[in-house]
Amino acid sequence: MTAFMTNLDQNQALREEFLAATEKNQLLMIDTLAPTPSGQQVLRSVLEDHRNNSSQVFTKYGAVNAVAAKAYQKLYNLKDPEIQRFLEDLFPTGIVPLKSDLNVDYRPLQKLLVEQNFLEADKLNNLKLCELAGEASLARKWIYFTEVNGLPATDLRTLNALWLAHSEGRFGYSVQREIWVSGGRDWIKLWSKILWKDGNNWTRYPGSFNWTIEAPKGHLPLSNQLRGVRVITSLLTHPAWD
Repeated sequence: MTAFMTNLDQNQALREEFLAATEKNQLLMIDTLAPTPSGQQVLRSVLEDHRNNSSQVFTKYGAVNAVAAKAYQKLYNLKDPEIQRFLEDLFPTGIVPLKSDLNVDYRPLQKLLVEQNFLEADKLNNLKLCELAGEASLARKWIYFTEVNGLPATDLRTLNALWLAHSEGRFGYSVQREIWVSGGRDWIKLWSKILWKDGNNWTRYPGSFNWTIEAPKGHLPLSNQLRGVRVITSLLTHPAWD
């Protein structure tokens, strides 16, 4: 009984230490908590709090709280059957609500992003944009800039929220938009900041892009620039970000 109570006390102390930390330090602490049983209990309690407190579920553009998202991701990638059941009970379709006005299934994309498979996630993200745009776009596997404004704001926010949630807020259209706007809407500055271009040379796809969490902010998801900037202009000025 004494040992059991000691473990409970230790878990409670660890939880209190975690909750008292800044968001930046919480994100760092998750890496050290996830591998240990006591740390996993803390992260599970964080996710239960998140699920039960509706005021913490969403932030700007429908993005999920970054700490809860990383806690979910770290526990998910442990591949522990009991933890998997816990996560499925708490968040049956993942921690990001997969809202869609057109009944598009975002579960495969969420799975790739949770697993940090950014290359395949980027490919699928493009196909989801095409799916939203319609059969003609899906058949050609790219979208016209004239089709972008017709994309539902709900779905663009879902795509954006998925990238934000599973990149610690580093990737997503809203991140790219923020960098672009802060740079005076200068495309050359944006390309340089997010490393889509080095001097006069476009970054080569796929080998020269960085498909890890260490990539520069805004590096992903990609937008094809071979047909000019009209598609990405339409994406970054879409009413979804108003």
